[in-house]
Amino acid sequence: MYGKRILLGITGGIAAYKIAYLIRSLKKQEAEVKCIMTPASSAFISPLVVSTLSENEVSVEFWNKETGSWNNHVAYAEWADVFLIAPATMNTVGKMANGLCDNLLLATYFSMKGKTIIAPAMDLDMYKHPSFLRNMDTLTKDGVSIIPAENGALASGLEGEGRMAEPEHIQSYLTEYFKNIVPKGAGKICITAGPTQEAIDPVRYISNHSSGKMGFAIAKAALIRGYEVELICGPTHEELAHPKLNRTNINTAEELLKAVQNCWQECDFGIFSAAVADFRPVNMSSTKLKKGSAEEVIGLVQNPDILKWASFHRDNNQKVVGFALETNNEQENALLKLERKNLDLVVLNSTQDEGATFGGEKNKVTIFDKKGLVCDLKLQTKFDVAVNLIDIIEKLDA
Repeated sequence: MYGKRILLGITGGIAAYKIAYLIRSLKKQEAEVKCIMTPASSAFISPLVVSTLSENEVSVEFWNKETGSWNNHVAYAEWADVFLIAPATMNTVGKMANGLCDNLLLATYFSMKGKTIIAPAMDLDMYKHPSFLRNMDTLTKDGVSIIPAENGALASGLEGEGRMAEPEHIQSYLTEYFKNIVPKGAGKICITAGPTQEAIDPVRYISNHSSGKMGFAIAKAALIRGYEVELICGPTHEELAHPKLNRTNINTAEELLKAVQNCWQECDFGIFSAAVADFRPVNMSSTKLKKGSAEEVIGLVQNPDILKWASFHRDNNQKVVGFALETNNEQENALLKLERKNLDLVVLNSTQDEGATFGGEKNKVTIFDKKGLVCDLKLQTKFDVAVNLIDIIEKLDA
């Protein structure tokens, strides 16, 4: 379940109270979880509980009155690896089978190109009703997978079939489903992340505020997609473990260049998100520099351009993606970088974008190729940005 994107649809049945346990279980397995609730479901489980457990905002209506923003059902559908509707009431199942679309959850279902799975929940007579069985047959033909209801105590006080599958059974179903999915990725990616540190003396260095979070998010997205990853990173607190991950730790720009040179010819493409110091001291003092009566002058020399080196030392099939963090004339400077360094894509970050900060969990980027604007991604988690970036790279040869 590591990194899998589960979109959870919650409808208005008493079994909705179990969803808290399912979300916690999915998160423990390191899945990404987003939730859509029908208005009726809020009577059975609080959106605040769902949001807290999933660590994401919950959408109920098309229009978020508090933020003044539109909850985009198409974006939800594109994000999800799987749309799981649990509990799926008779009302929602009937609407799904008959093309009725009167809420955000249903609009998302009808926009899904990926897999939809439902876990029905209702009383035993409803579960056996001919109309429900016809609707289930229609959904099966439409490609929807069904986690059968179980026998047990029902809210009506009766005993029988109709009880929603227990959260652990739903998770087991999802785990088996993902085991049978062949990853899209084939090949190896070089990813650079984090800052470099250029020593002035044994104590001080020239560096920047990069945390490495964006680069690690890209690595995670690539691993989930099935790629081998050569991750070359400067000093960072970020951690990532995976059988297909080879991590090389570096400190300086020169060490970063050497690490890239060692693996570049084996890679299909490179994503260079590291924040490399442009300059380093000409000479590193062997002892700590002390304050004196005169100002200390530190001579600087330009560091190697790792991104440019990779771009001009590639074969015809390798793709190169660079990052541009700009403070002014953002688009102009990013496009200039794209041209000068012969990149396939450049990902523009702006220090002017509120919420997209060093060390934060979110980012807002604009992506350009040689023809111009590819997409302008709104503020979202760095992992979501990474997933979108991998999608775009995979379409470069399409």
